[in-house]
Amino acid sequence: MNPFVSSILYFVGGGIIGAVIAYFVTRKQFEKQLKENPPINEKMIRAMYAQMGRKPSEAQIRAIMKSMGQ
Repeated sequence: MNPFVSSILYFVGGGIIGAVIAYFVTRKQFEKQLKENPPINEKMIRAMYAQMGRKPSEAQIRAIMKSMGQ
């Protein structure tokens, strides 16, 4: 086989293998970050309102959750 063609095949193969490895490593890191820093929930919103000295209504909590896209 021509050395030029074989070097291109090695380059493409290495790129594919690198992409697969990067995908799994990134996925693992993302799951770890979500576990350590969970997204905000209703309990956290109630706590923030309590720190401000207010008692939120369910409508306010739902509005905040909806605005955050959860």
